[in-house]
Amino acid sequence: MTRIAFIGLGNMGGGMAANQAKAGHEVVAFDLSKAALDRAAASGCRAAASVAEAVKDAEAVVTMLPAGPHVRQVYAEHILPNAPKTALLIDCSTIDVDSARAVAAEAKAAGFRVADAPVSGGVMAADAGTLAFMVGCEDADFAAVEAVLTPMARAVIHAGAAGAGQAAKICNNMLLGVSMLGTCEAFALAEKLGLAADRFFEIASKSSGQCWSVTTYCPVPGVGPQTPADKGYAGGFATAMMLKDLKLAQDAAAKAGASTPMGAQAEALYAMFDGLGYGGKDFSAFIQMLRGKIAELA
Repeated sequence: MTRIAFIGLGNMGGGMAANQAKAGHEVVAFDLSKAALDRAAASGCRAAASVAEAVKDAEAVVTMLPAGPHVRQVYAEHILPNAPKTALLIDCSTIDVDSARAVAAEAKAAGFRVADAPVSGGVMAADAGTLAFMVGCEDADFAAVEAVLTPMARAVIHAGAAGAGQAAKICNNMLLGVSMLGTCEAFALAEKLGLAADRFFEIASKSSGQCWSVTTYCPVPGVGPQTPADKGYAGGFATAMMLKDLKLAQDAAAKAGASTPMGAQAEALYAMFDGLGYGGKDFSAFIQMLRGKIAELA
């Protein structure tokens, strides 16, 4: 049994912490939301009154926070001054590469082992313990990081040194955002041409258009495996979160001097969709705009 401090119990973190407790670890959890803390307690975690209390005796600290500034502040002001130097620090937030590298440098200077390990898979995978983790850390630390992440994972992949996990995550999600828009366009066009969605799904799933957005996360309800489309586009991966990741990708591209025109177009389209008030809907709900059925999302 490992003593794990889990900081950040939102849509993703709550399920992740619960899976650590289910695996038999002693999980001390903290979140600013009392409701989130209550849910964590109900799932087998022990609620802490502060970050400092949660991390004080931890063997591992896992954080799942909204953005780079939150990660920088929580580590600098609460985790690094209070956690034992023997604790392994793992940030699973999706943040900018610069922040990930800065936090890693500060942690290493303070004597800690540290990793950035953002996730892919969404809320359903977080609850099921089937997330994919992309890890940035020292080679010597990866085995320990993998051991901590395994109760929450279907795959834990070492991407490289500090910041590499975040780089992999934003590149992956840029690809996902672009492919989902293409999938939505294809299904909307198929409908206009009189091609049944289930027939097109079967064809595209076995042809050169095959991709995860088609076969695993189809944006059309009643077609393929169950997805948020079958639940009125509720849950899943919110449009606002996809937009956040696309913005991170575009910021990184600008700093690196990379050309990402499709990523930029995807960001613009999801920004428009979010601006219309659908940021809380799953990102695959964009198909309803293309189908002229956006009113059905209300």
